[in-house]
Amino acid sequence: MKMTIKDIARLSGVSITTVSQILNHKGERFSAKTREKVLTIVAENDYKADYFAKNMVHKQTKTIGMVVPDITDLFFSKLIEGVEHYLNELGFMILLCNSNHSSEKETIYIDELLHRSVDGIILASPNPIHLAKLINEEGEKKIPYFLIDRGINQRDEGKLLINEFAGAYQAIEFLIKEGHQKIGMLGNESGYYETTDRFSGYQKCLEDYGLEQSSSWIANEPLTIKGGYEGAQKVLKQKEITALFCGNDQMAIGAYRGIQELGLKIPDDISVIGYDGLEITDYLVPALTTVQQPIYDIGYTAAKFLLENIGNPQEKIPNQCFDTQLLKKSSTKKLAPVDK
Repeated sequence: MKMTIKDIARLSGVSITTVSQILNHKGERFSAKTREKVLTIVAENDYKADYFAKNMVHKQTKTIGMVVPDITDLFFSKLIEGVEHYLNELGFMILLCNSNHSSEKETIYIDELLHRSVDGIILASPNPIHLAKLINEEGEKKIPYFLIDRGINQRDEGKLLINEFAGAYQAIEFLIKEGHQKIGMLGNESGYYETTDRFSGYQKCLEDYGLEQSSSWIANEPLTIKGGYEGAQKVLKQKEITALFCGNDQMAIGAYRGIQELGLKIPDDISVIGYDGLEITDYLVPALTTVQQPIYDIGYTAAKFLLENIGNPQEKIPNQCFDTQLLKKSSTKKLAPVDK
């Protein structure tokens, strides 16, 4: 039988109010002996608060709904970790939904989360989000929510953006300074991972340095391990490029296998740079040079901003832009100067 707050009060020989205040860190007026007695009974009986019952009183479930496109994606795994860390520190739990990149599933999950009386919703989406479910006819939020969408849904607050153009530009400039002149790129598709800014950074850097560009050096594939494998095989069969910039780290992981199957070695025959800074890239052989973006921090900040909005719904949610950092490891090689 489940232990209740009444049972704790009876075993401790104090009132229910006293137990409640001590458990909610409001028991300063009680003696140390009383607090110790109550907390000992709580520990011995492994008592945990009934959040549903508390919700009836405080109108709060301590639960945040979160919708992501793919929970198996390493990027979103890190994003969820950041969200969860912030929420757990404050006693909140995540109700996690996997939309499988489906706009229809997102809408269904939003409905389900609203019916479950979550305190707020975090939506990470590759799609323009239909916000009618979350906003009433007066344009007011039915429930606090926060979007992680790279700004594709128009709004003037609550945008978390990454300076992706600068990150890509820095990666290509690094390769150029290492002596590479023919540089390919994997990944130029639309969606949540939309690489428009990364592709623009790639193109602009080559243009600024007066270097050749060729459509045959670019593979437009899904930003997945399989997409990286297939993309690398396409662009490297021509045996022209000396370096490959991958739209994300998962593509780079796939590219490693594609390069190996072509009988090439990294970095002796081809230099490779990824994008994301996933921890797994440290364990590739050789370790992957990559552009690190603060994925964990983005999730942590999204959770922080959402809870602040729950507490102060009239306050405008801040915008924040994050910088990237090039992490040089072992997958790139400096080329000897070419004799002219």
